[in-house]
Amino acid sequence: MTMRMVDIIAKKRDGKHLSKEEIHFVIDGYTNGQIPDYQMSAFLMAVFFQGMSSNETAKLTMAMVKSGDQIDLSGIEGVKVDKHSTGGVGDTTTLILAPLVSALGIPVAKMSGRGLGHTGGTIDKLEAVQGFHVEISEQQFIELVNQNKIAVVGQSGNLTPADKKIYSLRDVTATVNSIPLIASSIMSKKIAAGADAIVLDVKVGAGAFMKQLDDARELANAMVEIGNQVGRKTLAVISNMEQPLGYAVGNALEVKEAIETLQGKGPADLHELCLVLGSKMVVLAGKANSEEEARTMLEEVIANGKALQVFKQFLSAQGGDPSVVDDVTKLPQATYQIPVNSTESGYISGIVADEIGVAAMLLGAGRATKESEIDLSVGIVLHKKIGDAVEAGESIATIYSNTEEVDDVINRIMKAYDYSKDKPSPMPLIYNL
Repeated sequence: MTMRMVDIIAKKRDGKHLSKEEIHFVIDGYTNGQIPDYQMSAFLMAVFFQGMSSNETAKLTMAMVKSGDQIDLSGIEGVKVDKHSTGGVGDTTTLILAPLVSALGIPVAKMSGRGLGHTGGTIDKLEAVQGFHVEISEQQFIELVNQNKIAVVGQSGNLTPADKKIYSLRDVTATVNSIPLIASSIMSKKIAAGADAIVLDVKVGAGAFMKQLDDARELANAMVEIGNQVGRKTLAVISNMEQPLGYAVGNALEVKEAIETLQGKGPADLHELCLVLGSKMVVLAGKANSEEEARTMLEEVIANGKALQVFKQFLSAQGGDPSVVDDVTKLPQATYQIPVNSTESGYISGIVADEIGVAAMLLGAGRATKESEIDLSVGIVLHKKIGDAVEAGESIATIYSNTEEVDDVINRIMKAYDYSKDKPSPMPLIYNL
């Protein structure tokens, strides 16, 4: 029997379950141009309102994986564990987690893109280290991971073309906020990139895509279910993004903060989140029986300097200057450091993370479009976070800039901070699933 797109749209509109064949028909047909945008838009809207079962979502994910290339990491010895964060402000965890986990002999084969948004992606941040490059062949990539247990490569090839095409359509048809569509989009990329096991960091709060805890839980559970259904061991963490993570927002500034965290001198929230995510990665890789045991192992490689040593080796292997680890002034430096002072006294009760992110982007730390040039030296370092006491006239942040014209940035930072007379009760960093 010949399938027709109109029948599949009607079936989903009426809340019925789609078969594997029907889902593949939709994804293959749209990717190769046989199904027009208007029919795909109607299908996405039907999914938006009717949802999908976990079984359908897993099938949708695999159809998207199969729409393009799949990276074969079977040449790498050991369990390949990947980590994905749903994004936030000051989210430097990859730079810390990769060397931290590989210091325990666990292969970290990381594919990363360049960032659109507040700051660059992991690759942009790493390129703040002079000479570091990700343009390496797949063969070199596999050799480096086998040799050093760690390498980062740029996203190459034709991974999940269906996802790219569908995402741009969701953007203009108001169908972005659908759990099955978000979950399949994220998981298809991770699965196509070849990981055996995946740890997900789902952010929640003002600076995150998911603003509400219930939605973050639903997304986390949907992604874990997809991963486990398609044979990838998957775990998730829900972490707080009501305020930026750590203190630094900006590429070179975040590399500096990552180095400090690997030295055991990083911000408490960033250090803790990396230990929580890292423990799950170690357990999935089969190197520890419990998260407590894994955490002890990770704390040890920070304390004895092994994680830092691995970071140096990793930078060096990809052409980077490892001496920046011992002398962070070798990272790109901004010309001006401009303090932002508080106009009132009290306690910090809130920081609108998004506003801090936009302020950093205005300085040139991020890309507004794919063509934008990033200034790796600029950004913002916060001095006060939620719960901290502050006096009028005291510095709440420092702007690192290559221009003195930063009034707009100062105003955004000032507006991002909320104050209260009483000390607010502490917010959890990690929420239960």
